[in-house]
Order: sequence, then structure tokens, then C-alpha cells
Amino acid sequence: MRALVISGGGSKGSFAGGVAQYLMEREKRKYDMFLGTSTGSLLVPHLAANDIPKLYDIFTNVQQKDIFSISPFVQRKKGDREFVSIDFVNSLWQFIKMKRTFGESKALKRNIRKNFTFEEYQKIKATKHDVVVTVSNLSMNRVEYKSINDCSYEEFCNWIWISCNYIPFMSLAKVDGYEYADGGLGCVIPIREAILRGATEVDAIVLEAENMGKQRVLGKNPFSLMMNLFGHLLDQVERNDIVIGKLAAKNNNVKLNLYYTPVSLTENSLIFSKRLMEKWWKQGYDYAEEKHSL
Repeated sequence: MRALVISGGGSKGSFAGGVAQYLMEREKRKYDMFLGTSTGSLLVPHLAANDIPKLYDIFTNVQQKDIFSISPFVQRKKGDREFVSIDFVNSLWQFIKMKRTFGESKALKRNIRKNFTFEEYQKIKATKHDVVVTVSNLSMNRVEYKSINDCSYEEFCNWIWISCNYIPFMSLAKVDGYEYADGGLGCVIPIREAILRGATEVDAIVLEAENMGKQRVLGKNPFSLMMNLFGHLLDQVERNDIVIGKLAAKNNNVKLNLYYTPVSLTENSLIFSKRLMEKWWKQGYDYAEEKHSL
């Protein structure tokens, strides 16, 4: 049984889309299971439904307003460089309202339901073994994996949204008395979970370079420095997930194929730029093609 696993990584998900497109269209890979965390959870239902043109259109056209109902960031452009700075007004307003996060991501929740239809949900359940998204149960301090087979359409859309909620910048969700957030806070890439669920071959797309190529520039204020800190912690979680995944693959005689980004794509994966995401999608496709031509 073959599984496709995609890590978290915000806008870098477009790179994973390019890799997946190559594997599915050129290598003719047929996947039984799809597992994702955060941005990976947005990708896997559409890949399971085998609608790559629709996925490309969604990912390369997403903007801040499609993610945030209240954004803690302001996106700016300086020459050819695009970056985000802090929206202190929105952040201050959240404090005044005694909210626990700097922003809200209700717009993303609406977009998921708009782009992932009930018909696609039914098609996946009828044709695929499983589609799984990763969430962090903060109340119980544990990682949970939500299968499409155990959820109604409404529930599964909600879990996809929760898997993407990168707190404290996005919404904190409550389900059955428990508070949940981004799956990447506990498991950035669920390779081991794919193996536990019966995968005998795993293609895992890691939205980070295998080796850090340059020194990271740290933020100039506490808010942006906090983003750097979160990024550092998630990088460590990701590395541990890969080590654990490799051990699980070796112990269970599972073939594991890892696809990293060839370089560090961005220091802020919450920048959603059509130009960059189209470029990263092509880079992902070309990278996979080059990897398989060796």
C-alpha cells in the first residue's frame, strides 16, 4: 500500500504540489493513502480527488484575505522582495477584545468548504483507502490524526482548518470541550503514522531544505522574533519526525522516499505571493523530475 505524506509549510505547499504533480502524472504513482499536516492537510484531499489543475489554481492564487478574517500581518513589497510586517492595530485590537491570538483565520475555514466539495469528499471515500490530517490537542497535550473515514463532510473540513491554525497568529479552535491547533506543533510530517496505518511504500515531501544553506536573519522586534523562535522549534520537530519515520520504515521494511526543497524557499511561509507560489510549484515539479532522472 503506497502513501503520500506532505509536511506543514504554509505557502511553500505550492512546492509540494509541483512534486506531487510529477509523481502522479509522470511517474504514474497511485496512492492508497494521503496524510498531511497544516498546508499538507490542504493539499491531500485535492490530490486524493486527483484534481491537480484545480489544486494549482487554488494554491497559486491564494491571498492573505483568503486566510485571515483578522490578519496580524501587513504584506508589503520593496522592489522585487515581498515581506510581511506586523499589523499592530489589529494585534492591539485583539488584546483589547481579550482574545488569545493575534489574528483569526475564519476566512480559511470558509475557503476550505468552498474549494473542497461534498462530491469530492464522497469520491475519496469511495475510491481511496484513507486521507488523514494531523491536529494538536492542546488541552490533552497530544497529537491526533483525523481520518476521512471517521468524519462527516462538515467534521473533516473543520479538521483540515484546525490542522492549519498556526497559533498564536491564527484561530484557536474548540471541539468537544478540547482546544486544538496546527498539527505541526506536535508532528510536522506524519511518516510514522502512515507506516502504522499499513503503508509499505511512502513518498514524503518535506517543505524545508535538508541542510540549512545560509544564516537566518532574526526579527527586529519581539513579535517577529517570536515568529523566528516558532520556526526554529518546528524545524526541530520536523527533524525528529524524519528520524522517527526512517527508523519506523527500517524496522517495518518500508520503502521511504524523501523529497526536500533543494534550497530554503522563504524565511516567512505566511507570505502568499502568486509570483512566488507559481515559481515554487514549477521548482517542485522540476526538482522531482531531476531527482528521478539520476
